[in-house]
Amino acid sequence: MNDRPIRTTVIGSYPFPSWLEFGRRHLDAFGPADIAEMQDDAVIAAVHDQVAAGLDVITDGEQTRFDFNLSFYGYLEGIDRETEPSRQWGPPAHDQRPKHAITGELQAPDGLGAVEEFERLQRLAPPDQPLKASLPGPYTLSGRLVPNTQYPDRYAIAEALLPIVQRELEALVEAGCQELQVDEPSMSCYAYKADTARMVDLFNRTVEPVAGRCRLATHLCFGNYKGHPVGRRRIAPMIPDFLDFKADEIHVEMANREFAEIELLERIAERKDVAVGVVDVKNYYIETPDDVADRIRRCLDYVPADKLAVAPDCGLSQTARWAARRKLKALVEGARQVRAAL
Repeated sequence: MNDRPIRTTVIGSYPFPSWLEFGRRHLDAFGPADIAEMQDDAVIAAVHDQVAAGLDVITDGEQTRFDFNLSFYGYLEGIDRETEPSRQWGPPAHDQRPKHAITGELQAPDGLGAVEEFERLQRLAPPDQPLKASLPGPYTLSGRLVPNTQYPDRYAIAEALLPIVQRELEALVEAGCQELQVDEPSMSCYAYKADTARMVDLFNRTVEPVAGRCRLATHLCFGNYKGHPVGRRRIAPMIPDFLDFKADEIHVEMANREFAEIELLERIAERKDVAVGVVDVKNYYIETPDDVADRIRRCLDYVPADKLAVAPDCGLSQTARWAARRKLKALVEGARQVRAAL
């Protein structure tokens, strides 16, 4: 169970400061020391905003990544990273992201860079501040790689990525990470048409070496590319199989879905702690603390307070920073209101 009722947390990503957006598009103008300084400063900014909001658990805001998962392909050997997206113009959607051809055996001899991220966060965060690290799981990572004769389908690619992700999770725990989140939005997006038992087996083998050694969560959402989801947005197809995940906490997207299927939180809470998205990262309506408090009270009809965490629906990287700040503040204030009345 949570160390406090109605714990406030985040998914992982946070908006880049505007100067970082500019800097990453002009990296040739900076030297290695400049870039290292920029990375530190960006994490400091993300930490500041989260601590100022009063969150119980923070991340580094994934400030040194490109999206929550795309930068990890830069660590992989055996792929062609120059592949162009299949569609470059028109309304934004996931097919405007590149897919990579596989050219050889998939390997990451130097890891995926998440340990360096976490160690930077440890160095820059306030002492005794609870920290969380996140890492995309192998099924989600497999989605941007094109099958070939060596890896003929998505599951074959995911199986090749599994030990790479597994080693990174182990290294994070060895670096002192006490809370780990494995992001598998592709599993939730495609649960309605996939073999969910096979997904669970893949997830559980991935986390097996760290299960029980840290607080382990998984984030399940329906995609967010420039405010657009990609999946069918139904929790029901995940039940009951996903309840067999070897995870302490399951996060589900609720606010953007107007709390559809809220009754299924009770099923999850029978087996796991539940983190519920109570602010909408795809909407520029800024929730008030009273909005958040009302949403939390609805969740408490299905989840005991000591098993409930609240968070944004998804990462905040595609929400403007001014809005992200205000949404996080409302999240924390709303949780405080309800917690004080328990």
